[in-house]
Amino acid sequence: MTTVRAFMEKNYKHFNARETLDAARGWEELLAGGGQMFVTLAGAMSTAELGISLAPLIRAGKVHGLCTTAANLEEDLFNLFDNPDYRLVPHYKDLTPEQEAELRDEGMNRVTDTCIPEWAMLKAEKYLIDLWKEAEAAGKSHFPWEYMYALLDMPEVQEHFRMPKESSWVWAAKEKNLPIYTPGWEDCTLGNKFTALVMTGKLSSHNLIKSGTQQLEHLANWYSERADSKTPVGFFQIGGGIAGDFSICVVPMLIQDLHKEDMPHWAYFCQISDSTTSYGSYSGAVPNEKITWHKLDPHTPKFMINSDASVVAPLIFSYLMGE
Repeated sequence: MTTVRAFMEKNYKHFNARETLDAARGWEELLAGGGQMFVTLAGAMSTAELGISLAPLIRAGKVHGLCTTAANLEEDLFNLFDNPDYRLVPHYKDLTPEQEAELRDEGMNRVTDTCIPEWAMLKAEKYLIDLWKEAEAAGKSHFPWEYMYALLDMPEVQEHFRMPKESSWVWAAKEKNLPIYTPGWEDCTLGNKFTALVMTGKLSSHNLIKSGTQQLEHLANWYSERADSKTPVGFFQIGGGIAGDFSICVVPMLIQDLHKEDMPHWAYFCQISDSTTSYGSYSGAVPNEKITWHKLDPHTPKFMINSDASVVAPLIFSYLMGE
């Protein structure tokens, strides 16, 4: 049987295919040289069940830190709770407004061709409210990922799992105790609920969740520790948006604002994106543009894969796993 790795080595010769293979090889070379990889997730990668291929990579020690949209953080948990109840809508492009309203009234929240059942969200919400109240009573504040890890450690929560936890990338990150930065955490279902609870007085303060600037400080310290130990860190970006923008800026912040001129740049960069450069979007900017912002060095290995991350990322992950 032909492996994914062998298939790519044989067939991926040109264009985006060649770039995909080169990016996978570059990741492998970074790790072989003692480096580490930082991964960012935009889009609806958790609903796309990227955890099936990403979780093994994390457990294998090939990912060392992550930054994700808040939706990806929570939707990996929703998958764990109620994936069998998710509804596929392959004909989603042909749905009428009335059919969309029918899905809404059934508690089905559509993400492209996949509907997330509302009851999965409510299960997660129930346990997180308890954890927020515990932190409130203790006068403590935590990062969003710390609340998620605490939730997953609850035995009664694990009884709700309806898919193997081995397919959860958040579970894998918890096992490795990796940071999962979530800038703009309020931009998600659970963040909306938290805000509503503060507004109604059922929670006392927004400060129960550590802020984005506190997350940036944590990331700056995380990166600096690796710089101090001469450990190069690569940057693998899926999609664009805040997950990538927030985290890649830690290097220019360290260099320009903390005046650590000898701080190393990111040692590798790869982005999978369908964005177009000419529209002025940061998500579509070619890697060389990042040199001007002190994010990358002129000699940093750089890869830009213009394709669908739900197709390309699992191939790269499988290649790295030797599958």
